[in-house]
Amino acid sequence: MASTVAQGRGATKRRALGARTVFLGPGLLYVTAFMTIPILLVVSYAFLTRGRFGGVEFPVTLENFARALDPIYLRVLWNSIFIASVTTLLALLIGYPTAYAITKLPARWRTVALVLVVLPFWTNFLIRTYAWIVLLNSQGPVNKTLESLGLIAEPLEMLYTRGAVIAGLLYAYLPLMILPVYASIERLDRSLLEAATNLGASKFRSFVTVTLPLTLPGTMIGAIFVFVPSLGNFIVPELLGGGKTVMVGNLIRDQFLKARDWPFGAVLALVMVLFLAGLFAVQAMVARRINGRGARA
Repeated sequence: MASTVAQGRGATKRRALGARTVFLGPGLLYVTAFMTIPILLVVSYAFLTRGRFGGVEFPVTLENFARALDPIYLRVLWNSIFIASVTTLLALLIGYPTAYAITKLPARWRTVALVLVVLPFWTNFLIRTYAWIVLLNSQGPVNKTLESLGLIAEPLEMLYTRGAVIAGLLYAYLPLMILPVYASIERLDRSLLEAATNLGASKFRSFVTVTLPLTLPGTMIGAIFVFVPSLGNFIVPELLGGGKTVMVGNLIRDQFLKARDWPFGAVLALVMVLFLAGLFAVQAMVARRINGRGARA
């Protein structure tokens, strides 16, 4: 009898394992092929030497890592972090109020508002970036409007500046801030807000003490969603920066495609991967702490 029960449990476990394999297999295969293997290649290339005509070859060396500490490359990295940070901060200042306002709309209008938020993603990213060139050039609609209003006497040089790069990145990735924040606010337990109101808290006090802390994990996810692609973007700095604003994405691309220095490009890419992995670890730690406090409360 006991053996029959054991055999039945074993068969159940095998069926469960088979079901997991069927459902998880394609995802694991995709992650292995397009994430794990490329990262391992980047790590291995980082310790090799640039070939005479490009590519990689032996011997193994640490010179690439020492070269990455050159002040020229560190300046590019800090410049990229600064631009990505400003873009993320502006996206937060615009995206959080926007997401909060969407949650206050009637149900039928929320869908319309969310569609409008993601509508830019229906257009090719390159076309949207070129549109900013038309808008910001000296004879574009922005300068023409300012001149017609008498606010400026001559066209402003807005294109091919750091501000233009930030504006292009902000426009491109603002929806990635709005959507996670909206989802976080939408899932908020309204009874907590009612309890705060019943205890005499004003709307502002309720927002600061209840809404803002509980939506912090979603806000951090939105910040990472904006910061990460902004840091690695090379199309917007190339087109809207005119080559004057060099970011780490442009540097990595040039090492692989122009200089054909794959080992040094791999080092730069590896530094970016480790930096971004650290960001995700911090976000996960903060989320666990907030969830732990909520569970204890």
